[in-house]
Amino acid sequence: MAIFLFVLLQLALAVRVLLRPHRDPASRVAWLVVILAVPVAGIIAYLLLGETSIGRRRVARMNKAMATIPDVSDIPGWDAEHLAPGLDELEEPLFRVGESISGYRAVGGNRGQLMADSNAAINAMIADIDAATDHVHLLFYIWMPDNSGTSMARALQRAVARGVCCRAMVDDIGSKLLIKSGLWEEMETAGIKLCRVLQVGNPLLHILQGRIDLRNHRKILVIDNRVTYCGSQNCADPEFLTKARYAPWVDVMVRFTGPIVRQNQHVFASDWMAYTNEDIRDTLLQALEAPEPGFPAQVIASGPTARYSAVPETFQTLIYSARRELFITTPYYVPVDSLQAAICAAANRGVDTTIIFPARNDDFAVGATSKSYYQDMLDAGVNIYEYQPGLLHAKTITVDGRTTLIGSANMDRRSFDLNYENNILLCDEHMTAAIRQRQQAFLADSLPVTAAQVTQWTLPQRLWHNALAIVGPVL
Repeated sequence: MAIFLFVLLQLALAVRVLLRPHRDPASRVAWLVVILAVPVAGIIAYLLLGETSIGRRRVARMNKAMATIPDVSDIPGWDAEHLAPGLDELEEPLFRVGESISGYRAVGGNRGQLMADSNAAINAMIADIDAATDHVHLLFYIWMPDNSGTSMARALQRAVARGVCCRAMVDDIGSKLLIKSGLWEEMETAGIKLCRVLQVGNPLLHILQGRIDLRNHRKILVIDNRVTYCGSQNCADPEFLTKARYAPWVDVMVRFTGPIVRQNQHVFASDWMAYTNEDIRDTLLQALEAPEPGFPAQVIASGPTARYSAVPETFQTLIYSARRELFITTPYYVPVDSLQAAICAAANRGVDTTIIFPARNDDFAVGATSKSYYQDMLDAGVNIYEYQPGLLHAKTITVDGRTTLIGSANMDRRSFDLNYENNILLCDEHMTAAIRQRQQAFLADSLPVTAAQVTQWTLPQRLWHNALAIVGPVL
């Protein structure tokens, strides 16, 4: 009888995998393999990790928050004509995709400054916090109680002491070391308003509330509606002591001013009001200063409660827009088939296509899965490099020396389906040149992957890479 019930449960989950909406065929196959090949572990894995539901209560809170928050275009001084970005006919479709995902239009009058490195980014953020006069809003997936994390906390404490309202959000899993440290208590005692996003609690009971590993992977800092930061960097030392053997973590972070700040503010407010009882609509309704000349940009916020396929669609639209050059850096590559095809298609139509991966990946399964895609890319003419000095964590795309996408989203299934992400798309030759120069510096510290090297992989290596690729959607 027990065996019959077990087989019945196994078949029921298999049927659920086949019928569940918005699951691509590769993902269905991966979960069927897991459920049928390793029945006990597979069933447990699916119950914990197989559904992308965030839970009815959380969805209800998010919907309530979004219904309450004013539209970003309702900000006093937000004159659509005055903020017209001046996009050409090739650029407009790129931004229409982003608008269809999170509702933010492209806005002009923005300026950006690329941070020199991770330490410089932390120092610049702290300097801006020390200059804050009204509020500081901060959200990190990982916030470590190390030198950088402690320095950031001290800056918030100084700001609160002089009357600045500081709100800090962290992901409950990504920032668990900070949450368990005395620094978290010190921040709360100092008067910093704190919020833990997507708390896990008891994993078994959590099954009833939604998938356990849906995470808020965003990295956002907004100060006085005047300055914002966007990129791949968490609030941690580049030495990243919890995974020191892969260090240093190498990131890209940009400091932005202009109307784009309000879109990042809107993303933060939607997260904050969905997880706390505090209404912070007033920060969104502060009058917008008249923008100065600057480039067009757009925040693209995505997540499991956003439109399906939002992140890969963003990547693919950019990739298909390339006419001369496409340059990508990403630490984690577990693509959907259409994204892999887009990259190969770019090289096949003559676009100078380059992609850099870290030589040593902190996730062995993802690193091995990435390698299973090398042969097809090399056959298409894609230039593949592996970064040597540390873990290249920067998520960047530059197209034709004009268009740039930076942010938190990786080219993997987690960013596509499970993580809340935040990216900024911009069109500007000078800003793109700065990012492209940084990519070139990464290239100088990388070694090319050749077709000869890939063909020399041993049979066990190829079996390992391809076997993991089959269950890649589960990763």
